[in-house]
Amino acid sequence: MILNYIWIALILLAVLMGLIQALCYGQTDIFSEILNSTFDNAKTGFELSIGLTGVLSLWMGIMKIGEQAGAVNTISRGVAPFFSRIFPEVPRGHKVYGSMMMNIAANMLGLDNAATPMGLKAMGELQELNTDKTKASNAMIMFVVLGASGLTLVPTTIMAYRAQLGAANPADIFLPTLIATYVATLVGLLCCCVAQKIRLTDGVVLTTIIGLTALVGALVWGATLLQPDVLGHVSAAVAAILLLGIICWFVIQAAVQKLNVYDAFIDGAKGGFQTAISIIPYLIAILVAVGMFRASGAMGLLEQGLAWCFAQVGIDPRMAGAVPTALMKPLSGGGARGLMLEAMTAHGADSLVGRLCCILQGTTDTTFYVLAVYFGSVGIKNTRHAVACCLLADLAGAIAAFVLAGIFFA
Repeated sequence: MILNYIWIALILLAVLMGLIQALCYGQTDIFSEILNSTFDNAKTGFELSIGLTGVLSLWMGIMKIGEQAGAVNTISRGVAPFFSRIFPEVPRGHKVYGSMMMNIAANMLGLDNAATPMGLKAMGELQELNTDKTKASNAMIMFVVLGASGLTLVPTTIMAYRAQLGAANPADIFLPTLIATYVATLVGLLCCCVAQKIRLTDGVVLTTIIGLTALVGALVWGATLLQPDVLGHVSAAVAAILLLGIICWFVIQAAVQKLNVYDAFIDGAKGGFQTAISIIPYLIAILVAVGMFRASGAMGLLEQGLAWCFAQVGIDPRMAGAVPTALMKPLSGGGARGLMLEAMTAHGADSLVGRLCCILQGTTDTTFYVLAVYFGSVGIKNTRHAVACCLLADLAGAIAAFVLAGIFFA
């Protein structure tokens, strides 16, 4: 519903801006520019969606191999001590741990759409444990907040979009995205722990949080010691090693267990193809609306106003172009994706704005979409403190993204 109003507003504001320019400044060709932008952006949306088909098919195929080989269960056992502390209502060894880890693993690989089915399965299993079927349990809220904060280890689809739009080094946003998404997840986790009275002084919880935070802090410190061009190469190299390591691990474990790796990959890849095709209408819709908004000059005025505000408080004014993406992200993943792509098209994939929008896109998931779909799938009406925790995580992630873009790319 929210995206519906946003879409209508963008189109009507574009037409209104065109009328103002035509009547006040005699720019009668503005309507032709707005109309041409609809055709251009519809074509761009289709081409990008088709280009994404290969990436989604590849990684959903790899995820299927990992699932059948038991690699995801191995990860589940590794995080079980920590999860048992932050999900005290869930019995040890319960089947929901596997579903939650599949969802988290898909999010960590940047496969947003692939994460949803396993997330819904996990919510159904958590609902079985819930004593009040209309009110969200603590475990449900913790799971949703962790999902909405969108911990992304490898922003696969974002790097694919950057490659399609001509980025010299599509993976150079890897490290800043990893750090920003960790900040968002950490804030969401801490908010939930405080609201649910989970002991943060517990040895396992405290050790895990301190250890991960120290690692992220070391990454930030290391980033400040390197020149931007060197930092981009380091970020890309780490991403490549990590991705290849995951693929080799899944394939080798499946081969050791004498599974049909090829058939497992094909089975998963079919789902990736269907997912990529299904997002074409949504991507075209938002790109057309945003394209009309920019062609009318309204986006330029908005960015100029924000740039002036940024300059007054000492922030690089070029970052103003990423604010619409930051505001859209909690409301609509498709809308934020469209704004990210439009920003890269308008400013360049390797521009500060283009890179910052990519970091913002990979920092958190779509809060209100996750809340509506996940809680709606099990009939939960009272979400308690879930919204507040999610929005605080969104805010922390957005602030971190702006700061890190300045460190890495400004």
